[in-house]
Amino acid sequence: MSTKNFASQADLEEKKVSFVQLSPNAYAYTAEGDPNTGIIIGDDCVMVLDTQATPVMAQDVIRRIREVTDKPIRYVLMTHYHAVRVLGASAYGAEHIIASQDTRDLIVERGEQDKASEIGRFPRLFRNVESVPPGLTWPTLTFSGKMTLWLGGLEVQLLQLGRGHTKGDTVAWLPQQKILFSGDLVEFDATPYAGDAFFKDWPRTLDNIAALAPEQLVPGRGAALTTPEQVQAGLAGTRGFIADVYANVQAGVAAGEDLNTVYRRTYAAMAPKYKGWVIFDHCMPFDVTRCYDEVTQYPDPRIWTAERDVEMWKSLEGV
Repeated sequence: MSTKNFASQADLEEKKVSFVQLSPNAYAYTAEGDPNTGIIIGDDCVMVLDTQATPVMAQDVIRRIREVTDKPIRYVLMTHYHAVRVLGASAYGAEHIIASQDTRDLIVERGEQDKASEIGRFPRLFRNVESVPPGLTWPTLTFSGKMTLWLGGLEVQLLQLGRGHTKGDTVAWLPQQKILFSGDLVEFDATPYAGDAFFKDWPRTLDNIAALAPEQLVPGRGAALTTPEQVQAGLAGTRGFIADVYANVQAGVAAGEDLNTVYRRTYAAMAPKYKGWVIFDHCMPFDVTRCYDEVTQYPDPRIWTAERDVEMWKSLEGV
């Protein structure tokens, strides 16, 4: 492998945004593999799912919403805690920011470190970062397991179906329309980031999503999936990637290999199938490091700091 720039600091190309209507109530704001935002329009208000990384970037989401409705944006949902998903929240002026209690616990434990780490990794995704208010994005409502909201006559279920991308993952489910917003539990033609993941749990959580039989799905990254066949492809692709990382790392650990050797062998084994996916080179060092931790001695993800990011990258990529 050739020497790579740290994380995605060299990724500067702007992406084309799409705003796709899935039903009279559901929209997907997607950008060629950049983080997605979901929009649910009820009878009396709007819910935004994942906010974009800065308030300035969120303004484009708001502009699109205002093209289709003038109803107030009452709720923001954090499907999980990562800075790139939540730091734009202040732009929406929502009455409530909702998250699982597990997600709030992550903010308490590692919010500041995560913020510094992510901004350093991927500058393009934090355009106009100076517009982010000081401090962190805190939920005003938390729940465990399940919360049901009624936006007039529209039922919105917020569900924790298991750990995967993080311990706090939440999906939003519209049972009347069989539309699911998965956050980063599901990606489509985009590499799952698994630096804070639970590899053993993630496939079971995907099975729980599949059991709902969604007919449309908005993934964390990638195009909106608008048929049951596309939904199945998104679930299968994500499940396959996570399983392949885990199997390669587990085999390396069983053979007594160190992290550097495991990384290089896993990268070589997976590149032919997955290298065309968005942010493959960005994610793989973090994914393999976390998987190696889980297989060896750290059942829970360690905190990524800006310093740990750079040390890991230098070790694995030889920069």
